[in-house]
Amino acid sequence: MNFTRWSARLPGTQRRAARGTEGSVPAARGEYARRPGRLVDQAAEQTEAAAAADTSGTADVPALEDFSVRELLGRLPGLVALVYGPEHRIAYVNDAYAAAFGPRPAGATVAASCPEAEDLGLPPLIDQVLRSGKPRTVKSRRTQDGGSYTVTCLPVDSPHLDGGGVLVHAADVTDHAEAAERLRASERRHRETAVTLQRSLLPQDLEQPDDLRIAATYQPGGTDAAVGGDWYDVITLGAGRTALVIGDVMGRGVRAAAVMGQLRTAVRAYARLDLPPHEVLQLLDGLAAEIDASQIATCVYAIHDPNEGKLVYASAGHLPILVRDEDGTVRRAEDPTGPPLGTGGWLHTSGSIALPPGSTAVLYTDGLVERRREDIDEGVAALARALSGASGTPQVVCDRLLRSLGVTAEHDDDVAVLVVQHPSRQGPDAELFHNAALELLGGVEAAPRARAFASGVLSSWRFPVELRDLGVLATSELVANSLQHGTPPMRLRLRRTDRRLIIEVTDGDDHLPRRRRAETEDEAGRGISIIATIASSWGSRRTPGGGKAVWCEFALPD
Repeated sequence: MNFTRWSARLPGTQRRAARGTEGSVPAARGEYARRPGRLVDQAAEQTEAAAAADTSGTADVPALEDFSVRELLGRLPGLVALVYGPEHRIAYVNDAYAAAFGPRPAGATVAASCPEAEDLGLPPLIDQVLRSGKPRTVKSRRTQDGGSYTVTCLPVDSPHLDGGGVLVHAADVTDHAEAAERLRASERRHRETAVTLQRSLLPQDLEQPDDLRIAATYQPGGTDAAVGGDWYDVITLGAGRTALVIGDVMGRGVRAAAVMGQLRTAVRAYARLDLPPHEVLQLLDGLAAEIDASQIATCVYAIHDPNEGKLVYASAGHLPILVRDEDGTVRRAEDPTGPPLGTGGWLHTSGSIALPPGSTAVLYTDGLVERRREDIDEGVAALARALSGASGTPQVVCDRLLRSLGVTAEHDDDVAVLVVQHPSRQGPDAELFHNAALELLGGVEAAPRARAFASGVLSSWRFPVELRDLGVLATSELVANSLQHGTPPMRLRLRRTDRRLIIEVTDGDDHLPRRRRAETEDEAGRGISIIATIASSWGSRRTPGGGKAVWCEFALPD
């Protein structure tokens, strides 16, 4: 191959050739035609000249072989040691290594003369490199003097190193390790603050209604997960009714816990109004937008009425309630489900699901059922399967559900679970729970019939005479109030539990009574004041479909 001919085509050669002809006047075409070999000769001359120029420019560049390896390693800021053989004998340590750990005699073993090697995990690392012939690295190992080092061991193949050699390079990362530890300590304090705030905002002691058995569990996510805003609550509404609440603020950290606390407080305040579930969520929706429009929150608010044997609920973007019947069948509360709280512009509606004696309801947050790379419906189905086989007390059911769903201390999300059981009572226990009702028909003659009915029922329930007389008086006042201010249909309901006597009168008028101070000359207005004086508690609420209920309670003697 004619290298000269090919080199004339190289871009660099052409540029150098072009530079060599700058300022010259080109010959006539006829001259080129008469001497065709002259072009090749000129190109060859230019290429040789350029090559000579390039060679002259690099002749003085030093080669790596001109430097001493000892000099190069000695000047490195990193710690360097060369060891060889199966006994890990020292061939060399650089100045940085000697300054950090002291001089090391050549020929001595690492085990005998390098106590820092054990802290850094060098002996097994060197053995791995000698066996595999591949480099190995360990990160941020701490020595006894408090320093931290990242160590890399490289195989060295040399006939002068008996048994093979290993070059050990250690980089001092003490500052980085201390900064990382300070960051971890700060994150731990932040997490502990959030967890403490979260737990302090949850109910410390769950209210236990007469007709239900309830347990709840809250478990924050693992140490790598920020604390969220999961919460639950149980609120006794009076007249045997109970509100059950569970919610989830989707943010993380202290801010989410603070928003959760505000929402929980608001729910308890709205619950005292004894509104239907969808109206409570409607109020909560507007408040959530005012608290923090950037935070997304979901919530389920349900009410249990022992006289109806069902849960009436409303959901704002939350997961469905699951109910396990006594035979193990699991039912899911379906629609209605509205958007999360704070979105506005949505009219929430209430639904219901039966909760007969012997059944168990579970309210939960998404941390229990949501998994990465898995549809959340699969998690809900897994929870339903676990619930179908879970029996025992509510707390036992809580624990079994957590175990079945794989929730451990290192779970990547916080979890809240509320388990509600409607026990099936038999024998002596069942004798402590009774219901009696009377339709109030006619006019003023309904009042004496109501008093006679209440006296007979309370006597059959073997109440003390004083409590029986108070119950008859309260019945008389409630019925008289309904006859005067209410409209048909009217109904008297008496209910006893193991802890209280409940008297309730319903009618078709939705105007709620209020307690007021009656003047001396007033002929009316004292009924509610009498009720408030003699009863443990009293209240009123509007009923679905129109009308109202007015009730009072008496605590049973121990």
